[in-house]
Amino acid sequence: MVDHLKNPSSEVSTPKFGFFPRELEDEAIYIMREVVAQFEKPALLFSGGKDSITLVRLAQKAFYPGKIPFPLLHVDTGHNFPETIEFRDWLAKETGAELIVRYVQDSINQGKVKEESGKYASRNALQTVTLLDAIEEFKFDACIGGARRDEEKARAKERIFSVRDDFGQWDAKRQRPELFDMLNGRIAIGENVRVFPISNWTELDVWNYIKEEEMAIPSIYYSHKRQVIQRDGMLWADSEFLNKDADETPFEETVRFRTVGDMTCTAAVASEATELDDIIGEILSAEISERGARIDDKRSEAAMEKRKQQGYF
Repeated sequence: MVDHLKNPSSEVSTPKFGFFPRELEDEAIYIMREVVAQFEKPALLFSGGKDSITLVRLAQKAFYPGKIPFPLLHVDTGHNFPETIEFRDWLAKETGAELIVRYVQDSINQGKVKEESGKYASRNALQTVTLLDAIEEFKFDACIGGARRDEEKARAKERIFSVRDDFGQWDAKRQRPELFDMLNGRIAIGENVRVFPISNWTELDVWNYIKEEEMAIPSIYYSHKRQVIQRDGMLWADSEFLNKDADETPFEETVRFRTVGDMTCTAAVASEATELDDIIGEILSAEISERGARIDDKRSEAAMEKRKQQGYF
């Protein structure tokens, strides 16, 4: 892990072939500033994954030399990777950003959601209620997220300013046109907006940006030895939260994670990538998508779209 974040005001290198296209950064910073200009109480949805870490860096740059003018909001399922939680707390302290954490366990205790059971039980879908409650608690009118259009077809339908109704629901048919970079943040009472500043980035863009910016990331993105089980042709991280069959015996494997979600719904990939250049090389030669390792997306053909319609990130 890098000890300190690089000064966000420092000069950037001239874009070269295979490196990060800086016009994407310019667009994202413009979007960040539009959020602060158009909304009264925004928040940045922070998971501790590479995309939300990238958003924090962009927010630093957008408002330097001031502090990030909105809080980081994390919906903690209680089934997160420990490395991610450790990094979350470190980054909030390092940047001086306000961190708000709300817990799915509280929603379970209050009877608002029910713990899933069975082999594929996960708390991933339960986050929606906790998130919507947090939005109502703090009266957030805009939530900045790290979704990208290249990740999944439901996310490809999103606008940069994506309106949610007063129940937190998303309707693909109510998407607004965004012509000539004009972003319309006007909302009715009770509505809120999800904002996606890196919507036009790809997974490779994110990694090239992390490399050029010399950003710290959680250790699980790099190759490491871990106890895993083999299930459905994928390597699942062994944990107390995983409901294992009797024949699913944990074994040690050298792996890393391309995407970071709950321990119950995020598969690892066998890898020897210990440096950013190695990770970028793997992405260039990968035959499956980034979210091919997200088990929660495989529940149905339209799993992501259904979650978004219910108020998911």
